[in-house]
Amino acid sequence: MKFTGQLTVQAPRAEVYKAVRDARFFAACVDGVSELTETAPDVYAAVFETKVAYMKFRFKSRVEVVRADQPSEIEAKGRRHSARHCRRLTATALTRLSDAETDGGIGTRIDYEVEAALTGKLGSLGQPVLRSKAKEMERPICRAARRGFCWFGCGPTPAAP
Repeated sequence: MKFTGQLTVQAPRAEVYKAVRDARFFAACVDGVSELTETAPDVYAAVFETKVAYMKFRFKSRVEVVRADQPSEIEAKGRRHSARHCRRLTATALTRLSDAETDGGIGTRIDYEVEAALTGKLGSLGQPVLRSKAKEMERPICRAARRGFCWFGCGPTPAAP
């Protein structure tokens, strides 16, 4: 299953790259992520909790940054095995950054895509339910990211998608 999207923030690309590359900043943008620890350079463990349809999920996950081309791309892979409702979850996330015009001048366009594979009860819910959950999660992540860039003095927070 593939999820894609984009947002534009009022911040220079180098600053956006630096923030997105910071695991703590990125995790703070995702509701439900806790217990983030760096287990090796560019390898992280975290807990992610969410509710999909009528089921609650708690994943202990491992994420590794497998490629980082400053200041334009970051690729990460994550996996979780043997969770209660999900026998296996694997995901690859690719983030591309490019210069963009904003109302305030210099900005950065963030294009992202996530390819995920799920098995077990979570996988059996079907793509429409999981796509709906992904869209539900996307809006607050985008708002949090924009707010985060504004904390660095990058201008006003634009409306979320």
